[in-house]
Amino acid sequence: MALLGDLGLTLGKWAGRPSARVQKDSGDPAVGRVREAAEAADWATVREVLEARPESENRVELLWAVGDTAGVERWIARVLEAEPEAPLPRLVAGIRHISWGWEARTGARASQVSREQFEVFHTRLRTAEKWLYEAAEREPQWTSPWYGLQVSGRGLQVGQDTARRRFEATVRRDPHHLEAHQQQLQQLCDKWGGSHEEMHAFARESAFKAPAGTLLGQLVAVAHIEEWLSLDSGPDAAYMRRPEVGASLREAADHSFRHPDFVRRGGWNQVLNTFAMAFSLAGDRTSAQECFRATEGRVTEFPWYYLDGSDPAAAYRKQRSSGGR
Repeated sequence: MALLGDLGLTLGKWAGRPSARVQKDSGDPAVGRVREAAEAADWATVREVLEARPESENRVELLWAVGDTAGVERWIARVLEAEPEAPLPRLVAGIRHISWGWEARTGARASQVSREQFEVFHTRLRTAEKWLYEAAEREPQWTSPWYGLQVSGRGLQVGQDTARRRFEATVRRDPHHLEAHQQQLQQLCDKWGGSHEEMHAFARESAFKAPAGTLLGQLVAVAHIEEWLSLDSGPDAAYMRRPEVGASLREAADHSFRHPDFVRRGGWNQVLNTFAMAFSLAGDRTSAQECFRATEGRVTEFPWYYLDGSDPAAAYRKQRSSGGR
């Protein structure tokens, strides 16, 4: 749910280049292992994989692999009874209840979600918050509980002040936590009660205060895509073609994936896919093709589902073939 890019589809060859396929995960073998263990209700293996991954090394992806697995809510309840003081089962239960909550809500517009669906959604998110707070109390240095509370808080509409405090709690523990920054950027979007000005200011401050070569440059590209999404057809294209937007994207790229210190780890491929889409919409063919080549046909669901919700790889192929025109 919260990790973007989880369709796992394989699509055909395109113009002799690597096949464009939606990437199921980062390619980390631990992700597949922990997902299989979660499907099998194998808590011993789930715990082994999670405990082997430090919080500082993107344990979030592994947690969502478990949390997005159907049925975890049943067997994790037995683990919680058996290990009443352990923080890790509480963290897993919290993440699962967030994902399970969004399953009830669905991705439909709020006007198309029934009152009963919203009640289930909010009940599951409140349960998630209980488990996440208990995990945070037991392991004060862990980042993941606070990141999870950012996600649940947006669904529960806790407000900008509370959302900011949860974000700050996460980044005190991990200053360059990509997913935490992504969540806070969403919180500052106009559609969630923020504004374009707040969103862009946050994206730039986060990207350029971070050391060169981090993944946080993606935030600048995401902010421009979010403003593009908010506009009607016509004004949206005009916005992306503004010279200052292109310059902003290039500046962020130079500070991020173009920098010699950039390391392909964690969400690096989603960062490149995001810049590929943003540069394509901005009409910067050279920069777009640079990003497409670097992805080697590996498509992340985000952000391409904004262009084609049913087939993100088709949107990727279309933009790649057009050269960002």
